[in-house]
Amino acid sequence: MEILKVKDLKIYFKTGGKELRAVDGVSFSLFDGEALGLVGESGCGKTTTALSIMRLLPQNGRIAQGEIIFQGEDLIKKSDKDIRKVRWKDISIIFQGAMNALNPVITVGEQIKEAILLHDQADENEARRRVKELFELVELDKKRVRQYPHEFSGGMRQRVMIAMALACRPKIIIGDEPTTALDVMVQSQVFELIGKLRAELGMSMILITHDLSVLSETCERAAVMYGGKILECGRIEELYSNPMNPYTSMLLSSFPDISKEKRMPSSIPGLPPGLINPPEGCRFHPRCPHALEICRKEEPAIEFITETHSYACHRGGAY
Repeated sequence: MEILKVKDLKIYFKTGGKELRAVDGVSFSLFDGEALGLVGESGCGKTTTALSIMRLLPQNGRIAQGEIIFQGEDLIKKSDKDIRKVRWKDISIIFQGAMNALNPVITVGEQIKEAILLHDQADENEARRRVKELFELVELDKKRVRQYPHEFSGGMRQRVMIAMALACRPKIIIGDEPTTALDVMVQSQVFELIGKLRAELGMSMILITHDLSVLSETCERAAVMYGGKILECGRIEELYSNPMNPYTSMLLSSFPDISKEKRMPSSIPGLPPGLINPPEGCRFHPRCPHALEICRKEEPAIEFITETHSYACHRGGAY
């Protein structure tokens, strides 16, 4: 069952008197209990897309077009008062960088309790009880609820952020690169915890990442973003075994594969496009080794190879 549908979303930012097209016609669906990955290089529009779902864009950003349908209602049309009822209660987010996301002068327990009191109908005693339950849920000692962020390690602070995101039992949780600045072992523990909690609580998840290697362990489907657009979307096994867009293929080859010959992975030459004056045609064509003349002039349409696997590419072949 479809719980969230984003349709033709366009998000523009005013910068230096010009308009930057950060997200330019993005569409995707999220199903009940599913984990969807948004993957791509920095600056491709992943975080902006996620923040728009919660209506948390900065002041110079605006949703120029599109719909964000959650349980039959368009979140874009909701008033500020009504959207606050959706945040944390129905849709919550694990912000990037737990090191800076917590208030250093307030105990972690108080910060989680504040979210419960603000968005749920609970009294002080009930909120305190739920904070301790959340600590146990994310495998932290409940005796530490009165401690401050500096008394926790990076991985423990990330667990606190997960507890805060779960405070009001949301239907959708968004993870914005939730393991940034953590070492590999702690990253693995955090992703294992998120997967366990998602299964136990029956939540849907949108995971934002630039690392394709984490998708197979955490998500069922993924959308590959580039230059504010989605170039390919499908089940993880479809993207890995049969990439239909050269950018997806080059992203995959830029990560080492222990099952193949031991060599340095190849990088993608060039830089992502400027989104104030993006290139005509396909956004990826200036960096694409397979570009045709039509790629420089016309934007490719979305094509479906299966019911779950779609791509945008004029060549229309596997890479």
